[in-house]
Amino acid sequence: MPSSGFFNLVILLCSLGVALGGDPYVFFDWTVSYITASPLGVKQQVIGINGEFPGPILNVTTNWNVVINVKNHLDEPLLLTWNGIQHRKNSWQDGVSGTNCPIQAGWNWTYEFQVKDQIGSFFYFPSLNFQRASGGYGGITINNRAVIPLPFAVPDADITLFITDWYTKSHKELRKDVESGTGLGIPDGVLINGIGPFRFDEGLIKGGNPFLTVNVEQGKTYRFRVHNVGISTSLNFRIQNHNLLLVETEGSYTVQQNYANMDIHVGQSFSFLVTMDQNASSDYYIVASPRFVNSSSWARATGVAILHYSNSQGPASGPLPDPPNDYDTYFSMNQARSIRWNVSAGAARPNPQGSFKYGEITVTDVYVILNRPPELINGKWRTTLNGISYLPPSTPLKLAQQFNISGVYKLDFPTKLMNRPAKVDTSLINGTFKGFMEIIFQNNDTTVQNYHLDGYAFFVVGMDIGVWTENSRSTYNKWDGVARCTTQVFPGAWTAILVPLDNSGIWNLRAQNLDSWYLGQEVYVSVVNTEIDQSEAPLPDNIIYCGLLSSLQKDQAQRVKFSSAPSISRSSSTILVMLIIACGAFIG
Repeated sequence: MPSSGFFNLVILLCSLGVALGGDPYVFFDWTVSYITASPLGVKQQVIGINGEFPGPILNVTTNWNVVINVKNHLDEPLLLTWNGIQHRKNSWQDGVSGTNCPIQAGWNWTYEFQVKDQIGSFFYFPSLNFQRASGGYGGITINNRAVIPLPFAVPDADITLFITDWYTKSHKELRKDVESGTGLGIPDGVLINGIGPFRFDEGLIKGGNPFLTVNVEQGKTYRFRVHNVGISTSLNFRIQNHNLLLVETEGSYTVQQNYANMDIHVGQSFSFLVTMDQNASSDYYIVASPRFVNSSSWARATGVAILHYSNSQGPASGPLPDPPNDYDTYFSMNQARSIRWNVSAGAARPNPQGSFKYGEITVTDVYVILNRPPELINGKWRTTLNGISYLPPSTPLKLAQQFNISGVYKLDFPTKLMNRPAKVDTSLINGTFKGFMEIIFQNNDTTVQNYHLDGYAFFVVGMDIGVWTENSRSTYNKWDGVARCTTQVFPGAWTAILVPLDNSGIWNLRAQNLDSWYLGQEVYVSVVNTEIDQSEAPLPDNIIYCGLLSSLQKDQAQRVKFSSAPSISRSSSTILVMLIIACGAFIG
């Protein structure tokens, strides 16, 4: 047991750390491996983290430094990406194929990043090889600093829910189906927190399978953080007889409005305040059901959990609460348009969110990005953006840029669809540092497609049915369009976003629908500060090399131990910071 002198030293150093005002470090040691689970009553292999499925929730506070040592115990390469974390001037930590060499099977790598100037609800997941279809995901909660009050009363507790379409096939089998053009087909079910549905219909759902129960107290208010971590299905979320008061989405506080239900599309995250204001005559259904599909053939693919009051008088029974009309795109679009930025609330900083007047900034770059359903290119099924299906090079783009390797990529992604055959290429968007980019997504597919941009929060300023034209700008919301990182684009419709390009690096713009992404529907945005930028993160000491730089890679034999200490050598006093963390744990 440590001596009293040690504890005195820790307390002294903790006081010094507070006086110096340094941002805390937190450390995690994660092992990613296959585990056996039966989410739908059938044993299957899923991806767990430290034996958990879903993985642990990363619960931190604005500006904290996060160090995560990831050990890959899968049988194939791995990267984890942090959906919505902006990695300010540090795309080395983004965890996608364009920024990082994969963590090979049996290897490990330590991520180190700061959740700089961010609050809100996000999630992480494996970004390679369709692995998210087998799990490996978990939540990221970034709390306000104590000096910045929440724009609502502090809830009694936080509840995180992961909703996802799910197949009993493995991710390896699913990606073969996608490659062959067979497609995914109807999911075998919808999971809530990795668990199958309550037996709401004896004809559809087998008995004896586990289901999720959320325990609550009457009269209390809970913050539900709901993430669609799924494969390709938009899900409608609702809680029987309870209003959902929307307060935040993907790091932005919203105008507070009550909803009976909310369409949550693939890759999106929402926070609701839910007050337990019912009489507890019975338990209540929590439902996540597919949208824009034939409800009769997809009936089994409905996620159902139970909301249980401590004084409940009986089990839930009867029909599920009604969803919106199956194919009512207008309902869903109007609901999305109703989500507005809370311009008067402070978030990561004390100044109001609305002090950034995005509607008054001059646009410097315009891209109209059109998708298409899968098509054969050179005999293989591919998806495209502006006629280009992305080809990942063996050397990550960021490493090629760092070492000035020519021929790995081209900065020639077209601003609109060109009159030429579709092709496979490694073509990047050449962004202007400190520019202001307008991107219009035009969905020519028959299903909802969802697009995410790493490194940024963008403003969703417009969406409508039909083809976007220059005149469509007259409908833009230039005052309180919500800032987020993932947006939906309805079939036969468009969505417009505005992005301030103030974060230098190479950033992934991708389809969140796994089938579309896997077949090539992504592009990277290169944002280079042409001046010397001392604040941009340098090449990490522990970088993994591959491709044309494979000869630089050191042996991984010694990388199986916790490797966070060397990775934080850039801080002024590693030992001091670690002792401050120890002090915090001791005092707490």
